[in-house]
Amino acid sequence: MRFVPEAWPFVVPAAAAGTVLLALRHPGWALGAFAVALLLLLFFRDPRRRFAGPDRAVLSAADGLVTGVDRVEAPEVGPGGFHRVVTFLSVFDVHVQKTPVAGRVIASRYTRGRKVAAFRKDAGEINEQHLTVIETAAGDRVAVRQIAGLLARRVVCRLREGQTVERGEPMGLIKFGSRVDVLVPEGRYRPSVERGARLKNGASVIALPAGETVAAGTGTAAAVGAAAGEARR
Repeated sequence: MRFVPEAWPFVVPAAAAGTVLLALRHPGWALGAFAVALLLLLFFRDPRRRFAGPDRAVLSAADGLVTGVDRVEAPEVGPGGFHRVVTFLSVFDVHVQKTPVAGRVIASRYTRGRKVAAFRKDAGEINEQHLTVIETAAGDRVAVRQIAGLLARRVVCRLREGQTVERGEPMGLIKFGSRVDVLVPEGRYRPSVERGARLKNGASVIALPAGETVAAGTGTAAAVGAAAGEARR
């Protein structure tokens, strides 16, 4: 299991506090501090995952629960309509995000905002967020919007404009509870998930090119199973 570097400013102080409390012969308090350090470390986990499905499948950028699949206009991403898949991340989910497609980053923009509950419908308009737009080799624009939630303190995105990325690369994270939207161009892609689905970043298929299907044995379930196997190693 890997952990992202952003873990250490949170984990090290908690572990240090536990060590000091243990030295001062306060085992109960020390145990509590070590437990907090462990929970914080798990929050920043980055499991290795693989996907063996279609090359043009759009993968989930985040772990979490699908709370909405709809159509939106997004002129900041491109012309026309987009299918949007909304994923809510609880504090127990992996909070590292992965790139949903391969291509070139044509936009990477941070926007200051509020920190209302991520499951609110207007969170995508008023909360702190980071928008990343990736243009595929076919010229399609796929966007990832990382949105801070009520407990989230910071949105982190490591991608920069002009950068070339592969599908499934780590792209950033949101600290402590959040939401991630993935937008794919209407007419070019169709969503392959529904509200209530559980997703794994870099493993779950959330959209496919129009007219394309996932072959048996290479779909979401198989990919997630393989991912879980990788995560246990």
